[in-house]
Amino acid sequence: MEFRELIQKRRSVRNYTESAPREVIREILIQAQQAPSWAHTQNARCYVVDSPEMREDFRKAVLPEFNQKNSENAAFIVTTFVKGLAGFSRGVQVNEPGEEWGSYDLGLHDAYLIFAAKDAGYDTLIMGARNGEKIREMLNIPENEEIMSVIAIGKAAGEGNARTHKDPDEVIRFF
Repeated sequence: MEFRELIQKRRSVRNYTESAPREVIREILIQAQQAPSWAHTQNARCYVVDSPEMREDFRKAVLPEFNQKNSENAAFIVTTFVKGLAGFSRGVQVNEPGEEWGSYDLGLHDAYLIFAAKDAGYDTLIMGARNGEKIREMLNIPENEEIMSVIAIGKAAGEGNARTHKDPDEVIRFF
């Protein structure tokens, strides 16, 4: 699929028929690793919940009711970033965003992830509403990692909703 078409077809899907298989998820995550990061620190980390028993327990334990419903039948990828890498040089913050660069780098990683998933024939939903403490406990995520999102991944039960966007002149300024 051409990149322009991929951008147009990608949707946040809230109804899945099945999860993506482990080998496909692994390939998608390998592609997501190609995203740029601060000084090539590659600070993104991924935790995959794909076994049927664990998916159900995880979904019910960490997601609010609306996201439980939206992600039924999907596998989950929890994305984190290692604190203190992006935005730092030899342990010293180099500019005002500081630790926020970790979020920026992870956003790039997650964008690559969702486009790689779509290119492989799978759909995604990025969920920020979740119980981070419970996720950390269930997946044994170290304290030096910031938990950002839970991404549902699977086969869509139907077409996602078409998105509308602001007029480009509202968000773009040339000087």
